[in-house]
Amino acid sequence: MDTLDAFATRKLASLEAAGLRRRLAPTSREDATHVLRNGRRLLSFSCNDYLGLAADPHVLEAARAALEAHGAGACASRLITGDHPLLGELERRLAAFKGAQAACVFGSGYLANMGIISTLVGANDLVLLDELVHSSLISGAKLSGARTLTFRHNDAAHLGELLRAHRGSAGRCLVATDGVFSMDGDLAPVGDLLAVAQAHDAWLMVDDAHGVGVVNGGRGAAHGHAVPLRMGTLSKALGSYGGYVCASAPVIDYLKTRARTFVYSTGLPPASVAAALAALDVVERDPERVAQPLRKARLFTGLMGLPEAQSCIAPVIVGDARRALAISERLEEMGYLVGAIRPPTVPPGTSRLRVTFSAAHSDGDVEGLARAMRDALDREGA
Repeated sequence: MDTLDAFATRKLASLEAAGLRRRLAPTSREDATHVLRNGRRLLSFSCNDYLGLAADPHVLEAARAALEAHGAGACASRLITGDHPLLGELERRLAAFKGAQAACVFGSGYLANMGIISTLVGANDLVLLDELVHSSLISGAKLSGARTLTFRHNDAAHLGELLRAHRGSAGRCLVATDGVFSMDGDLAPVGDLLAVAQAHDAWLMVDDAHGVGVVNGGRGAAHGHAVPLRMGTLSKALGSYGGYVCASAPVIDYLKTRARTFVYSTGLPPASVAAALAALDVVERDPERVAQPLRKARLFTGLMGLPEAQSCIAPVIVGDARRALAISERLEEMGYLVGAIRPPTVPPGTSRLRVTFSAAHSDGDVEGLARAMRDALDREGA
């Protein structure tokens, strides 16, 4: 048997050879669009701060005031002493924002997805996932112990086929999809999926982490549909940290009683809660700001000759992992930060540059990136 060090060293060498080893790169944000990395100032198109709210003065002032008034941490789980009153206010605001009866805030989006799924289904139940869902939904399904199947990406007809074949042998059934797919930027056909799920007595869950604040006037990809489980995050367009789910009052009460990732996790720091509340203020009062990320993404896809962006995420697929890394490195040399995304985050042979757009980017920023991207692709033979 390998020693632990020998095992890790062998695995790292294999990943290095395939261009799949990952390394942390210390990066500090200078403002809403610029970062400092390796001593260089870069224009970033790799951030999920889609509205620039992480550096917004209104959001920062709210966080600062909460920090000074309430301290740095919640200090316990919410069911013990960590349920700061600001959390209740945030849950009421989120429920109203999403048109739901109630909401539950978790410590992160990953914790939310693991807790929701593993609480609502278990052994003898069935979970069906879009084949491209976020890792956290897969983890939640595995933790639940339910039988888990995948349906073809955004294919409601295939979902129906699987439900007809397998629904009868299961107790409860949950269907889960991203609202906006984080690596492709496309939108789920929420209405079609909901209709199929309802026809087979299944519960639809939509992870709207990348839709809230950007799609459908900021309400997310599930807006306008009676989706029973609407999950989201505070850490992307809202510029803070944490995850949540909006649902009926009984479902939320049950999750707060039994979801292990809620019950046994420390509550969010008050400053993060206050920041999220302030960010919701901006989303609700500034529709022009909300519209900008998608407009910038469509400017880029038009300049690049790519399919029109459906969200503020625009992938440039190059295939080979090493080539994606080389293009990312060349862009960095040219003053742009664009992350290379490789397996297992995306399927083999689909490594890409994942380009994300913010309301804070200027049109000139986007046009400059398009020129640099075309040059980098030409130089690397992509």
